[in-house]
Amino acid sequence: MSFKSYFAILICTAILSSCSAPKKVPYLVEAENIPAEVLAQAATIKDPLISPGDLLNIHVYASNPAAVAQFNKGQYVGENGTVTQLSSQTASTGGTSSENYTDYYLVNAAGDIDFPTLGTIHVAGMTKQQICQTIKDAIYPKYIKIVPSVELRLMNFKVTVLGQVNNPGVYTSPNERLNILEALAKAGDLDIKGDRENIMLIRTNIDGSREVHRLNLHDRNLLLSPYFNLQQNDFIYVVPNRSAAQNAWQMSQAWTVTISVVGGISSLAGLVIGIVNLTRN
Repeated sequence: MSFKSYFAILICTAILSSCSAPKKVPYLVEAENIPAEVLAQAATIKDPLISPGDLLNIHVYASNPAAVAQFNKGQYVGENGTVTQLSSQTASTGGTSSENYTDYYLVNAAGDIDFPTLGTIHVAGMTKQQICQTIKDAIYPKYIKIVPSVELRLMNFKVTVLGQVNNPGVYTSPNERLNILEALAKAGDLDIKGDRENIMLIRTNIDGSREVHRLNLHDRNLLLSPYFNLQQNDFIYVVPNRSAAQNAWQMSQAWTVTISVVGGISSLAGLVIGIVNLTRN
């Protein structure tokens, strides 16, 4: 096979490859063909389970605020019976406001929080609703004669997105809900070098163990995956595709010199052949 024939084959292969590339661009291909009843079964979003290291904002309410002031951080009842808050949700540092995390409850390594008046409460592995009910049952009727209400917000629902995305970083969700597509959207979507069939999800469980899962953005069954909806502190890494890996590959200096020499010889040979052909004509 001549050099020209070999070169033509390479050009044709490149053209055919570029024509098939768009098939790998769309996400969730043919997702509309998933039966509605199947989607309905996978649509349930579970409340996040509280883990060590989580920050909880817990507040106890009642028709008589003074009765529950002892159960709220930084609150006390003054001589005139009014409730006063000692601390605020923001603190000023260097002229800028920042979050005052001491107003929240940090779940320690044992999975406990230290709650005013009630003492140590184990919360790891529980949902927000379960924790609220536990606190409510501990307060009423032992301490007060009116049924309180308890509100809890998870303040650190965040995920980390790294790899071949346009804006890698740590992203939070104020409504404690985030799925894989929303997280990637917050990160500016994948760049051209991201492997859309190989999204790595690293999850840390309540007991400290880790699990790794691979997600395919092209596959419509991603909508049915138990890992479509993220949990707090999930880590998402977008793996480079083959193009990025090839561009990152570097030849040794010896090979570089060899290729340069061969290229020079080929150019010289082409020039000589051209001159010979001209003299013959």
